[in-house]
Amino acid sequence: MSDDELKRVSGPVLHIPTVLGAVAITYNLPTVKTAIKLDGPTLADIFAGKIMKWNDAKIVALNPGVAFPATSIVPIYRSDSSGTTAVFTEYIAKVSPTWAKAIGKGKTVKWPTGLGGKGNEGVSGQIKNTQGAIGYVELTYAASIKLPVAELKNKAGQFVAPTLASVSEAANSSLKTMPADFRVSITDAEGKGAYPISAFTYLLIYQNMASSKGSELVKFLDWAMVTGQKDAAALQYAALPTSMVGKVKEKIKSIATK
Repeated sequence: MSDDELKRVSGPVLHIPTVLGAVAITYNLPTVKTAIKLDGPTLADIFAGKIMKWNDAKIVALNPGVAFPATSIVPIYRSDSSGTTAVFTEYIAKVSPTWAKAIGKGKTVKWPTGLGGKGNEGVSGQIKNTQGAIGYVELTYAASIKLPVAELKNKAGQFVAPTLASVSEAANSSLKTMPADFRVSITDAEGKGAYPISAFTYLLIYQNMASSKGSELVKFLDWAMVTGQKDAAALQYAALPTSMVGKVKEKIKSIATK
């Protein structure tokens, strides 16, 4: 939540990190058999409607030896308000000043082109059914219906696929400057192997809670920090860095149940 959003709620709210996830760029190009490579400015131009064909010179230059069809590009975006869109547009705004000025970032934006889909399921379904489509979804959704994912050029100049390891490296780069409230952005992170559209997932918890709900919630959060971390990988999420778990546990202890 932003500072303004926090001011509008009744009582202090804690941001409890749970796991780490990637926003994957996935696409439908049946004739292209290898993972495509994209950089941030090119991705911004695609979603801004400035690059309209898959054989555009900017895409071809990033993928030497790959034969792209002259198929029209169909950007697919979330039509509903979503954290996935917030993470995606935050990254695009960081790497494209033009996008930042004209379109901006947030849970919803005014998309200049493309088709909308509701939820990750809607976006991934649109991509799967639309030849030439490209969109952004949580990694688990791309994996579940076997959509290809692009490798993105990160801040270190390396092309990196969204994996548990590359998401974890993005998180590790933030540990030295992690704020006490855990509200941190890890898009376009430092690190040779860091995937550039990575993010923590959070539970937003009122710090003061009724005992009937608060006590059970604290038990769940304690479980999530230990046993739950072991289950993350099977769902295409990365566990929190070990050095961070202890700090989150201390924050959980600050939840007051009456």
